[in-house]
Amino acid sequence: MPLDNSFASLPPSFYTRLMPTPLPAPYMVAVSPPAAALIGLDATALAEQQAIDILAGNAIPERAQPLSAVYSGHQFGVWAGQLGDGRAILLGDVATANGPMELQLKGAGLTPYSRMGDGRAVLRSSIREFLCSEAMAALGIPTSRALSVTGSDQGVVRETVETSAVVLRMAPTFIRFGSFEHWSSRQKPDELKILADYVIDRFYPQVRAEENPYAAFLAEVTRRTAELMAQWQAVGFMHGVMNTDNMSILGETLDYGPFGFMEAFDSGHICNHTDQQGRYSYGMQPQIGHWNCYALGQALLPLINEIPAAQAALDVYQPAFAAKMDALLHAKLGLATTQDGDRELMDAMFALMQENHADFTQFFRTLSNLKTDTDEPDHDLRDEFINREAFDAWANRYRARLRAEHSDDAARKVAMDAVNPKYVLRNYLAQIAIEKAQNKDFTEVERLLSVLLRPFDEQPENEKYAALPPDWASHLEVSCSS
Repeated sequence: MPLDNSFASLPPSFYTRLMPTPLPAPYMVAVSPPAAALIGLDATALAEQQAIDILAGNAIPERAQPLSAVYSGHQFGVWAGQLGDGRAILLGDVATANGPMELQLKGAGLTPYSRMGDGRAVLRSSIREFLCSEAMAALGIPTSRALSVTGSDQGVVRETVETSAVVLRMAPTFIRFGSFEHWSSRQKPDELKILADYVIDRFYPQVRAEENPYAAFLAEVTRRTAELMAQWQAVGFMHGVMNTDNMSILGETLDYGPFGFMEAFDSGHICNHTDQQGRYSYGMQPQIGHWNCYALGQALLPLINEIPAAQAALDVYQPAFAAKMDALLHAKLGLATTQDGDRELMDAMFALMQENHADFTQFFRTLSNLKTDTDEPDHDLRDEFINREAFDAWANRYRARLRAEHSDDAARKVAMDAVNPKYVLRNYLAQIAIEKAQNKDFTEVERLLSVLLRPFDEQPENEKYAALPPDWASHLEVSCSS
């Protein structure tokens, strides 16, 4: 697997070259076969010790040029100054049929950007990132990927002493909004232009033909970000820490930490225990995505050179989000056409879910079973609601809407089940797998991954993975250390 490192072709001020810190006595925890296939590898071969050493950072692949990148960013809306890859080391990129794929070790040891950190990742957070990266990809949501998790008995201190691990992450690039903010904040227009030209030439070549390529670049990033926010909302995914340094310049989900999938619906739900003000709650994510695009626009202004052009690029956000969200909701509800009153029907549905705290994933999945040829109550569905009469009233509106477009129940169920997952990475499922892995039993990580790779399939043998969370799960908390 020949490696290149195009990022290393940028000036030395963009990064620090360094070697990973070896992980004592590393062992394999998990491998993703689909991620391995993306870069032409056989997942079974990665169980060999030679491969484990590379995946843990104890050995370096041929032609690798390890480095950690510098960037800055806004954290919780406040300018945080210089940040950077505090525990991540880029090995290089691999040419694939779909373009370059960078390989990055997360948890590979101290870098100049570690600040007060130790440069390590813990097994708990590494398993969460591994599983969610691959689960999101299976859901069809743009995301970085996770090839593997390697573990070690080496202890690291978080809230308690935990064991360390390394995730090998993959993405076309790990450049983020904060990479541009870094040079703009330092009033370094030459470096800012070098970075923008690098990203445009490598990932957005189509904007070169535009009258103002940098404004066109901002518009395209803004559009992708808006559509990504809609995709998050449509599956109930909450990132938890949408700082500008965690926003991919490609509009992909990046940097999994205190994430969560919505269970009992609450638009104000905060999945990150650290986020006491609720800045990154479920309902705020679209607005924060827009805010982050404005931060990127501010950083790119020296290149765009025209405030109206920058504003026009940012104005792409709201209509792009609305159009994507509308299309996704129509698909989730099995509506093949758009008609007057659809918005009101959807708003009433979310209000009903909010009032009754209906389980997000189960509600949409079960909704495909609703019959249009009767007004009799649907007990499987209505039992998810405390106010059953209110649900019955909404269900009758929904049936009438389906009849208006002559919806066929069987065809609609197939279509709805293809977009409404039965299986998502609920926190309690991750916790069960983590606790077994902490006792050196990695079978549940592998089993859970196999379920999450087929989120839309019925999988009757894995029905328990679709169950509502048990009572003990209500005490689970994830924070920025997760």
